[in-house]
Amino acid sequence: MPYRLIFLYLILVNVIGFAIMHIDKAKARKNRWRIPERTLMGIAFIGGSVGTLLGMYSARHKTKHPKFTVGVPLFLAMQIIVGLLLCLYIKK
Repeated sequence: MPYRLIFLYLILVNVIGFAIMHIDKAKARKNRWRIPERTLMGIAFIGGSVGTLLGMYSARHKTKHPKFTVGVPLFLAMQIIVGLLLCLYIKK
């Protein structure tokens, strides 16, 4: 049961990460109010790094900002490591 909830959470947060990158890109093109970078990075940090990365490169948004091109992959690596450690710990 907990694995199902974690899986659903990760799907939801990654869909949100993907969507907000596209929404922010559309707002940037129209010179409208933007989604704060803190929010974009926050979604990646709380588990949405895959969706955020896919959104970055599919929308070609924030791909020249080291904060995103380095930070989001680091979040992803950190999340993979934590996930693997949790799996190893839970199996013991």
